[in-house]
Amino acid sequence: MRKLIRITTVPVSLKILLKGQCKFMSDYYDVIGISSDGSELQKTALDENITVIPVQMTRVISPVRDLVAVYNLFRIFKREKPFIVHTHTPKAGTVGMIAAKMAGVPNRLHTVAGLPLLEVTGNKRRLLNFVEKITYGCATKVYPNSFGLKEIIIKEKFCRALKLKVIANGSSNGINTDYFNSEVAASKVVNREQLGIFESEFVFIFVGRLVSDKGLNELVQAFKILSAEYNNVKLLLVGGFENDLDPLLPKTVDEINSNNKIISVGYKNDVRPYFALANALVFPSYREGFPNVVMQAGAMGLPSIVSNINGCNEIVIEDYTGIIIPVKSADAIFIAMKKMMVDEEYYMSLKKNVRKRIVENYEQSVVWQALLKEYKSIEINV
Repeated sequence: MRKLIRITTVPVSLKILLKGQCKFMSDYYDVIGISSDGSELQKTALDENITVIPVQMTRVISPVRDLVAVYNLFRIFKREKPFIVHTHTPKAGTVGMIAAKMAGVPNRLHTVAGLPLLEVTGNKRRLLNFVEKITYGCATKVYPNSFGLKEIIIKEKFCRALKLKVIANGSSNGINTDYFNSEVAASKVVNREQLGIFESEFVFIFVGRLVSDKGLNELVQAFKILSAEYNNVKLLLVGGFENDLDPLLPKTVDEINSNNKIISVGYKNDVRPYFALANALVFPSYREGFPNVVMQAGAMGLPSIVSNINGCNEIVIEDYTGIIIPVKSADAIFIAMKKMMVDEEYYMSLKKNVRKRIVENYEQSVVWQALLKEYKSIEINV
C-alpha cells in the first residue's frame, strides 16, 4: 500500500478541520499524520487509526525554527519514502513542500484554505508573497478550497493556473450533515436559562476565534446599537480569544464583558448545542478559505449573515440562504441583523432553504470521494 503523508501546522487542524478524512483514506493508503506535538496529535492517531509523527512547527515567522522543521521533515520523508505528501495550513505548506521537494517526493500537494497575507501590507506582505510563491513552486499540485480563492491566487500570480484545482464544489473536508443536524442535536441543547437566553429572544451566534480579522470588532459595534434598540435579542459568542496573534480592540472586549445581551461561552468541542439555541449565524470575516462554520450553521438550519469574501459568498446565496454584506462594515452588519430579526417572513424564507443547500453541495462523503479520485488519477499518470 502506498504511503500518504498529511501535514498540518498544529494538531487541532489535523484533528478537527480534517476530521475523518485520514481514516477514510487509510482504506486506500498507508496514512501518516504529521503536526506539532501535543495530546491532540495522539488523540488524532486513535480517532483516525493512523500513525502520527510529531514535528514542531510554529505559526509565526521564525527562520531558525522553520529551517529545523524543514530538516526534520526531510529526514522523515527520506526514511518513509511517501508516494504523496499533502499539506494543509500555511506554515505546514511552506516547510512541508520545501522538504518534500528536497527529499524527492514525487507528488507534493498543498491545500490552500485562506490567505492570511491578504490583510498584510508593506515589507511583510512582500515577504509573505515570496514565501507563498516558494510553497506553490515546490508543490506539484495546489488545491484552493474555494473558486474565489483560486481566482485570487491567479490574480496574485503565485503560480500557473494549470497547477490549480478546486476539489468538488469547494471545502477542505466537506461537512457531515448527519452530525450537524438539528434533529440529532435536539437532545444536546444546553440550558437556556443558565445562559440567560429565553424562548422569546432572537439569538445571533458567532462561532470561531474571537479575533479582529473575523470581524468581531464590527460585529460587537453593530450589536451594541441593535441591543440598545431591541430588548428581545442576544449575541452568543462561541470561541476563544487570541490575544497574541490578532487581539480585539479594548473597547470591543469591554463591550463583550459589560453588555448583558452578549454571552461569551469560550471554545467548545461540540458547537451543535449552541447552534440549536440560535436563530442565525453572523460571520463577518475579512478573509477565509471555505469556512466550515457557515456550512455547519446551514446544515443545522440557520440562515447566515456573511461578508462578501471568497468561500462565504459561494456557500451563501443572497436572499435565498442568507445575506451577504460588505467587508468591515458595522453599519451593514447592523442593517442585516435588524432585517433578519424584524422581517419574520423574510427570515423564514431563508430558513427553509439552508439545509437543503448544504446537503446537496457540500456533503462530506462527496468531498472525500472527489479527493480520493484526485489521488488515484495521480497513480494512473505515474
